[in-house]
Amino acid sequence: MSTHVLSLLVENTPGLLTRVAGLFARRGFNIDSLAVGVTEVPGISRITVVVDLDELPLEQVTKQLNKLINVIKIVELDFPTSVQREHMLVKVRTDNATRSNVIEVANLFRASVVDYASDALVIEVTGDRGKVDALLRALEPFGIKEIAQSGLLAIGRGGKSITERVLRG
Repeated sequence: MSTHVLSLLVENTPGLLTRVAGLFARRGFNIDSLAVGVTEVPGISRITVVVDLDELPLEQVTKQLNKLINVIKIVELDFPTSVQREHMLVKVRTDNATRSNVIEVANLFRASVVDYASDALVIEVTGDRGKVDALLRALEPFGIKEIAQSGLLAIGRGGKSITERVLRG
């Protein structure tokens, strides 16, 4: 099996996300990451789905997704031809003795301290999976209290846009 990143352009309609996720669930496929948001085109949203599948089941799922009436376009984004980022907030246990060390680790990863409390810091990081995982490993010895992470966001490199292609026909 291999990891695949699918970018779906969809009409922003109630229940569509449930139908998309249900299509994977009915086939027993787990979604590793899911992110949804509006696009630059009113009424159109982008769903970014990360799944770990073989080629044949992926092709079958893609064909099924294309049959959904509100799905406009599906593109598989591979790493070399796309920009892929994750966004994470991590709450780390700190005290007077460790706070400066935690801040130093955050700075090494170009992460930001976005909240300060006497017993914890909340750190925000954006980057590829490797950077996010490395930051977590570096913060682990201090004590991770909580993590909130977005799904993977991905977009094709270069000047081409899948929304432009769709709108032009």
